[in-house]
Amino acid sequence: MMEEAQEWRHNLVEKASEIDDVLMEKYIEDESSITEDEIRAALRKGTIEMLCNPVFCGSALKNIGVQRVLNGVIDYLPNPSEAPAVHGTDPRDSDTKLTRENSEDAPFSALVFKVVNDTHGDLTYARVYSGVLPRGSRVLNPGNGRKENVSRIFEMHAKDREALDQVGAGQIVALIGLKNSFTGDTICDLDNPIILERMDFPDPVISMSIEPNTADDKKKLGEALTTIRREDPSFRTQYNDETGETIISGMGELHLEIIKNKLVRDMKVGVQVGRPRVSYRETILGSANDVRGLFKKQSGGRGQFGDAVVSVSPITAAEAEEQELKMKDGVVFVDAISGGVIPREFIPSVQTGVRNAASSGVIGGYPVINVKVELVFGSYHDVDSSQIAFEQAGALAFRQACTQAGLGLLEPIMKVEIVTPDEFFGNVSGDLSSRRGHIVESEIRNNVRVIQAEVPLSEMFGYTTVLRSMTQGRANSSMEPCEYRLMPDRLKEEVLANQ
Repeated sequence: MMEEAQEWRHNLVEKASEIDDVLMEKYIEDESSITEDEIRAALRKGTIEMLCNPVFCGSALKNIGVQRVLNGVIDYLPNPSEAPAVHGTDPRDSDTKLTRENSEDAPFSALVFKVVNDTHGDLTYARVYSGVLPRGSRVLNPGNGRKENVSRIFEMHAKDREALDQVGAGQIVALIGLKNSFTGDTICDLDNPIILERMDFPDPVISMSIEPNTADDKKKLGEALTTIRREDPSFRTQYNDETGETIISGMGELHLEIIKNKLVRDMKVGVQVGRPRVSYRETILGSANDVRGLFKKQSGGRGQFGDAVVSVSPITAAEAEEQELKMKDGVVFVDAISGGVIPREFIPSVQTGVRNAASSGVIGGYPVINVKVELVFGSYHDVDSSQIAFEQAGALAFRQACTQAGLGLLEPIMKVEIVTPDEFFGNVSGDLSSRRGHIVESEIRNNVRVIQAEVPLSEMFGYTTVLRSMTQGRANSSMEPCEYRLMPDRLKEEVLANQ
């Protein structure tokens, strides 16, 4: 054992000396004179410069090696005082860039990264990037304009908490008292507003209905879903007025299964869930120019009149960024009106109508994405025109333009990784092909076959059970959202017919 340990220490010193020139000289002269602190210093330098990656082994379940991992974070990763200044934007003008120095002398700013429901009130976890926050302070959420009270500050140690009188730059703390700040929000000094880099949360790819078991459960379900939504920004809920169902949406079958178990086990809410439904998207297949949406209503007295002419064309998020166009929820709206044919105060109403129509869908009720809408012409009436009329005109023009351009359905594609004994590779690959899957990469790693594939989400329901069945329980899989792709026409018609 001693000989093996000395051999591995020699390998470690050899690698560390390749990073640090001073250590290399000592290594050449006398390897035994090199201390542990010198090795740590060299590895720290290499880690920060991304020349090496220290690896720790352990088990959280058995509490083996956890302390070494935490010590490694201290020893090898940059500490907060070494972090550069953080950048953000002015909430009053998104084009104005702002900087906050990593200093307690700078105005306070922090980023909320987690919200946890607690018996004593929601715990809002935040990372402080600049300034000092005393207990009892008022802070601003520049994203929604709300002012918040920070009643208590805690430093968390697993389940234990230590009350603090104040917190400074570089610290991570849990705050009590914030009511309107959620994951991804910035909180900052009242007089020095800044919005730090926003978090982007992917759209849900799967939905299912959820129903309470009893009247008592029905009372608790709404509050429980609100709590989970505060904790998990990738989880969404909505109420279907036509069917009277509550619909929950998330990032996959497992995601929603975990939420269901949390409702039942932790929140004591009895529920039943329906079959999973794929969250499809609609998109235009071509372009349509100068399509008019005319909303005209006369029923005695003042009428309603709105006239908007739009052109639509396909555009991806990358293309929108390249053309410096702002895409929101998959839609780019461009005001190309000239000559005052539509008064300026009505143009935001047209945009609202377009976006509302896009979110409601045209052929299947699914949101329309990857579309550029240009408002090119229109007309108005001095008396009868109103914001509501132009909102309706924008929605009409959008729907008609999309219909003329042709519409297709996009389906979510999952990136799937399967680890299986090589003897089952043929069965697994054949099954993936039958699910319209495409194997991107396959390799032998540590005596097992690792398969990287892309498969439509609609074909993956219950896949874990099938995989275990055909591999005698010896394979496992994981998947994550990849992208949306156009469905074949035959399958599109099936989806629309089965709605």
